[in-house]
Amino acid sequence: MKMKKLSRLLLAAPCSGSGKTVITCGILEILKRRKLSCVSFKCGPDYIDPMFHRYILGIAGYNLDSFFLPPEQVKALFEEKAKDADMAVIEGVMGYYDGVAGISTHASAYEISQITDTPVVLVVDGKKSSLSLAAEIKGFLEYRPDSRIRGVILNRTGPAMAERLRPYLEELGVCLYGAVPACKEAEWESRHLGLTLPGEQARLRERMEALADRLESCLDVEGLLKLAGEAPPVQRGREQRKSSGSEGKRVKRIAVARDEAFCFYYQENLDWLEDNGWKLIPFSPLHDSCLPCAGISAILLGGGYPERYAKELSENQAMLRELRMAEKQGIKFLAECGGFLYLHEMLEGMDGGSYPMTGLIEGRGYRTERLSRFGYIVLYDRQGRRMARAHEFHYWDSTRPGEAFRAVKPLGDREWDCMVVTDRMIAGFPHLYYASGKDWILQFLEKT
Repeated sequence: MKMKKLSRLLLAAPCSGSGKTVITCGILEILKRRKLSCVSFKCGPDYIDPMFHRYILGIAGYNLDSFFLPPEQVKALFEEKAKDADMAVIEGVMGYYDGVAGISTHASAYEISQITDTPVVLVVDGKKSSLSLAAEIKGFLEYRPDSRIRGVILNRTGPAMAERLRPYLEELGVCLYGAVPACKEAEWESRHLGLTLPGEQARLRERMEALADRLESCLDVEGLLKLAGEAPPVQRGREQRKSSGSEGKRVKRIAVARDEAFCFYYQENLDWLEDNGWKLIPFSPLHDSCLPCAGISAILLGGGYPERYAKELSENQAMLRELRMAEKQGIKFLAECGGFLYLHEMLEGMDGGSYPMTGLIEGRGYRTERLSRFGYIVLYDRQGRRMARAHEFHYWDSTRPGEAFRAVKPLGDREWDCMVVTDRMIAGFPHLYYASGKDWILQFLEKT
């Protein structure tokens, strides 16, 4: 089996909010400065963090998720997307051991470290703590004997305190790669679904450069590179099966909504569509007055923030008419979460107003005060057949969430009806991972 040398690191944390995204982005900026060919990955079902990775590196980032894919396919995806890179940086998700249902390490950053055989650096928030940090780190090292945690970065910790703690941390068998003090460079804006998007962050390029300057001054970058270089060669996993028979077929076009309101897409899903012979044509429901070109066979409306732009979307009557006409012409619709809400008759905006939308689904989207349904799910049809794996994360709900499928929480006792599915539409709150239900999704798209 062919082996490939690939330097790599996984940056994890004890919990969300520890600063791993900011530090990951700063390190990516440093690697870019050093002219290293680098690729980035995000553990778990996250859309926003990979957008920041892409902003820095200028190339797509990918999700590594062992709930959506079996381990050998996660490994194959990792190796395939990193094949031309000198270095891979993987950002963890939530707490290092946090996995399915909050009671398992399945689909955790820890599990991804095992699958990819990657050394781990733990980003620990040191604010309001001192020696107790050593106890916390000791717990993470010992919770699993094969933790793969090789080093620590202390966040929101001054250099003097870090140096006083160094011998106590090194006594545990880990290397302290530096401490990042509380500073304005590491303060990023956020809202109900996570960090605000790269395009919404003021002077982001300037701030990224300032963050990298700060990290260069307080982290042992050479030490991190040395650790990354100690990762064993990658054994190529089982190849992800690509579509058979797509070569020679007529290329079909799918219009993909890409703007401030619709921006949540797994890059793997977009690649999957292209691998199966679909040409992706971007368009903006916010800014365009018509669909991008003739010959569209399907429309993909991803998740995002339609509630923040409900008034503007409603006022773009030309686009609403285009979408209604497309539905009448038999064009297929794939719509997830925010895209699903856009297909409703009415949508409550962030301002509390109620705005007309496309009206392709009878019902109203409305705001709730908390996450309505959150986490991994498996989708089953009414005959009990497993259709796909997916993820839900939304504060808005619907008077018609759909009833075509049953969503079942793994390792839990919750389940609910969801999804509107017809010959021309797959729509609902679940964010689908296409490779987990590829035959069903492909049949839907290809059926005339």
